[in-house]
Amino acid sequence: MTTPPTVEATNLHKAFGPTPALRGASLRVADGESVAITGPSGSGKSTLLLCLAGVLTPETGTVNMLGTDLDQLSTTARTRLRRREIGLVLQFGQLVPELTATENVGLPLLLEEKNRAAATTIALDWLDRLGVGAVADQRPGELSGGQQQRVAIARALVTAPRLILADEPTGALDSVSAESVLDLLVTTARDTGASLVIVTHDNRVAAAADRDVVLRDGAVERLVDQA
Repeated sequence: MTTPPTVEATNLHKAFGPTPALRGASLRVADGESVAITGPSGSGKSTLLLCLAGVLTPETGTVNMLGTDLDQLSTTARTRLRRREIGLVLQFGQLVPELTATENVGLPLLLEEKNRAAATTIALDWLDRLGVGAVADQRPGELSGGQQQRVAIARALVTAPRLILADEPTGALDSVSAESVLDLLVTTARDTGASLVIVTHDNRVAAAADRDVVLRDGAVERLVDQA
């Protein structure tokens, strides 16, 4: 019996006003697979990622997540599914400015009614893994761009999601830190059986994935098997 994909997008079209972002893009990500989405600026990479996450809704086409058609879910149900099953790392972190690093990372656990003490312990562990345990009590405005991105990645991984979606996760990091964080993302996905989708311009990041999906003008131009 064939295992269903973690997420599958079929023939997605999405426009912002008169400007098309996706023109029939399709993508299938198997359970435990890591996929890089690459392509020139404006090719629709981030739009495709946000459609996979259910943050954006395509005009036409379908996104199926863990056997569920996202179009059939209410906004509340989509949010709940995303919170429980998806670890989302956006390009600029999107941390809550009033919360400390520990509170930001622990927030998804608290939203799922995890005990505060337990959430704090798990959050501190992830901050240590990402090399930012020393800034646990600081707020985003007191952190460097690289530190904020590491905190955002910790927040995405804290719930042990089935799918990790990352938009330029190493863009704000130096080469040494980027390699360390990339290794952690890939290793965590493999160790937990999660699927990983990374939008990137960095060839080194793309090379770490099982497949490279190249977008151009809102559609998949080619697939590159990295094996």
